[in-house]
Amino acid sequence: MSSVPTSSSGGGPGSSDPSAARRNSKRPKYSRFTQQELPACKPILTPRWVISAFVLVSIIFVPIGIASLSASRDVVEIVDRYDDACVPGSQLDKINYIQGAGDKTCTRTLKVSKHMKAPIYIYYQLDNFYQNHRRYVKSRSDQQLRSKKSENEVSACKPEDMIDGKNPIVPCGLIAWSLFNDSYSFALDNQNLTVNKKDISWKSDRDHKFGKDVFPKNFQSGGLQGGATLNESIPLSEQEDLIVWMRTAALPTFRKLYGRIEQDLNPNDEITVTLKNYYNTYSFNGKKMLVLSTTSWLGGKNDFLGIAYLTIGGLCFFLALLFIVIYLFKPRRLGDPSYLSWNRNPGGR
Repeated sequence: MSSVPTSSSGGGPGSSDPSAARRNSKRPKYSRFTQQELPACKPILTPRWVISAFVLVSIIFVPIGIASLSASRDVVEIVDRYDDACVPGSQLDKINYIQGAGDKTCTRTLKVSKHMKAPIYIYYQLDNFYQNHRRYVKSRSDQQLRSKKSENEVSACKPEDMIDGKNPIVPCGLIAWSLFNDSYSFALDNQNLTVNKKDISWKSDRDHKFGKDVFPKNFQSGGLQGGATLNESIPLSEQEDLIVWMRTAALPTFRKLYGRIEQDLNPNDEITVTLKNYYNTYSFNGKKMLVLSTTSWLGGKNDFLGIAYLTIGGLCFFLALLFIVIYLFKPRRLGDPSYLSWNRNPGGR
């Protein structure tokens, strides 16, 4: 009678090879990471820890808030709304006035209240202008702005895409078409103040978003002009007013940089501003303002950051005092941490 030999190697059901069993097993490979056995911080928030944390936050936030608010208060601003003041009193219909022909020169006088250290930044501010509207934001061609080879890429620019359905508009789209076209000139003691308009836009925009070989073409040549015109002999990368305008604002009230005055202004100086009031904000009940502003190490005038830090720091300090009072007059006995599961069975699986 013959017997059938058996082998202890192999991957069959009767195999006793542990490596084969591991290969055939559906269990995940053991590791401390997959079994969530890595060391972890498991703090117990005792009253002393909570009070210390609130005190620490208040100690950090309150000085930052005071410094931020102080920096904002050091900024000197002159804000002048001129859209209503620059319409003659005899003109009852402001829309017809702004759309009509004729000279719209207006003279304003700004008085300096505090010393303004150069550089003094010139902004124009528009209110109730929704540059974040979806159709408005999409009405542009980034490919056309970057390269001359893509000047026919106007599919996203309707209705300001083509002239007579044949020739492309460069730059196309509603954003460029509505380019701000008011202008300002300044004088102090009958001496003109030079306005520096170089490098008022983002360097990344000039270098990467607007091509040096792209020149305006057929721009504002339709029946209805939306705003300023562009010099066709200057490439888009050097048209900084356009570059500033094309970076659309997120809120309906915004400021855009117009230029810089590289000269200090002293208290009680009177600046004569000669402006051209051409931009139509009257159709949508908007406002136009001219802003002269200095800056601090934190930027322009904005009290929000300082107030926010002071509010959070003050709130944390108040909560710390409240918890101290509760802890002293009505304490609560803590449990024994040794009964916690990770303390009773450390490292157990």
